[in-house]
Amino acid sequence: MAIIRTLKGDTPKIGERAFLAETAAIIGSVEMGDDCSVWYGAVLRGDVGAIRIGDRVNIQDNAVLHATYQKSECVIGNDVSIGHGANVHGCIIGNDVIIGMGAIVMDHTVVPDGTIIAAGAVVPANQVLEPGIYAGIPARKIKDGSEAILAKAHANAQNYLLYKTWYE
Repeated sequence: MAIIRTLKGDTPKIGERAFLAETAAIIGSVEMGDDCSVWYGAVLRGDVGAIRIGDRVNIQDNAVLHATYQKSECVIGNDVSIGHGANVHGCIIGNDVIIGMGAIVMDHTVVPDGTIIAAGAVVPANQVLEPGIYAGIPARKIKDGSEAILAKAHANAQNYLLYKTWYE
């Protein structure tokens, strides 16, 4: 069973039909919507700032969601995939987004609907991105947003609705 820990009077709230891997840790002020999955080694640490997660979000192995004390919180939309080893820190992620494996998205950044942050990309703090694909260090837009990019991100999240059923 996953670690679900109350901290400072805040108990994580988990939506319906969630898959929580045995080695996932969900701590403190965390609210998660329905049909989400939190995979092995992922940490959602709502100790210094709240973490709010929409529906059908998958947080893959060894990803970390966190914030900065009294300065930021982490807000994730619907149909989002957060890749293996990604770090999502005190930012706002829209709907139908992919945060690639090993990517870092820092405080007070806004990632809009229909955006892909490529594997290994680093998005510095205080960025307001436009829809598209971003890659590199620091991350730069390499492709404008489109319905095809949004559809790809949405489809990726839908795949995880199937994958989680293999573990239930």
